[in-house]
Amino acid sequence: MRRRLLESLGVAVAMAALVTFLQLTAAGQAPAARGTAASAPAPKTTWGHPDLQGIWLDEFDTPLERGAKYANREFFSDEERAAQDDVRSGNVGRNLRAEVGSRQDVAGAYNAVFTSAKPAGRRTSLVVEPANGRIPALTPRVQEQNRLDREFRLALLQNTDTCKDKMTACNGWQYGPPSPRRAEVAPFYNTQRMNRHNGPEDQSLGDRCMLGATPDFNGFRRIVQGQDSIAIGVDTGQGQGYQRVVYLSGSHPPSSIRLRHGDSRGRFEGNTLVVDTTNFSPKFPFRGAAENLKLVERFTRVDANTMEYAATITDPTVWTAPWTVKQELTMQRDDQNRIYYEPRCHEGNYGLPALLIGARMDDKAFAEGRGADPASQDTASCLLNPDEPQ
Repeated sequence: MRRRLLESLGVAVAMAALVTFLQLTAAGQAPAARGTAASAPAPKTTWGHPDLQGIWLDEFDTPLERGAKYANREFFSDEERAAQDDVRSGNVGRNLRAEVGSRQDVAGAYNAVFTSAKPAGRRTSLVVEPANGRIPALTPRVQEQNRLDREFRLALLQNTDTCKDKMTACNGWQYGPPSPRRAEVAPFYNTQRMNRHNGPEDQSLGDRCMLGATPDFNGFRRIVQGQDSIAIGVDTGQGQGYQRVVYLSGSHPPSSIRLRHGDSRGRFEGNTLVVDTTNFSPKFPFRGAAENLKLVERFTRVDANTMEYAATITDPTVWTAPWTVKQELTMQRDDQNRIYYEPRCHEGNYGLPALLIGARMDDKAFAEGRGADPASQDTASCLLNPDEPQ
């Protein structure tokens, strides 16, 4: 009894501290210093390059794209930030439950206790170019590709209650008998979750512990420098981190060589590290861009505690124009943070084999007349809304 009381008190104290932190930050007061005063000049390495080493994090919650409400406004007012933080600190909607015992209820098991809430940042969007803060339009080819992709995924849902009840995830589709397309090979290399579980290839990259992608705008980044190369370890996505090596010499390999996170070559322009990355693999797309993707990143150490990060994404086969993201990264204290260098999601990943075993058990039960047709069970859209851009 005493242990439960102490645990309850601990949760209450933690939540109170989170609310206080959000309010202080929203009011324009910086969090406690992380080791070095922000006013100190940006340090240099012993060989003269700007010293970018350390653990870096964007401490604010900023939408990727700007809402229409803010048009061409790049920054929020202090009052607008405070209002957003008040909503977040109240956990509105983050602890809601679906019908007890339903698939949606199980899918929402990670409620507010398991997730963090960052304070609102100054920027109205991470995208700063184009000036409207929106990612440029997709090319006609990709729009058609996305239409075919969505049709296949919706066909796998058509016999479920999601379509019968006309839920959002089935928008644009009709309820009907199981689609014969359930027996087809997917007309694309699958990177998302869909309502079929014949093998690992039917599962999302996240289910397969391969979610980490370049560029990453959310995870912790540890940078370690050498005179000829720079290592960047990214800790993100439930143990789905990854490592990059930026070479400060040489040129990109032939286009026939493809790498999951591309080939990165860097150079210093004054106090800025400019990293040019190409040769991405088609099996690890970033928002649909892969083998034709070109990424140009700029890391600028502003002072001892701050680094400006900018990334320009270009793929003329996917978007009608390039677009640029900008973030302000804050140095984290080494003694209070940990970076996990190995993609530990793979260690003891019971989720994926358990999902496939469960699907085979459902098939067997249906064949023996003991269970529902798996085609009538929605095991995807409760976790992934096909209407949301991926």
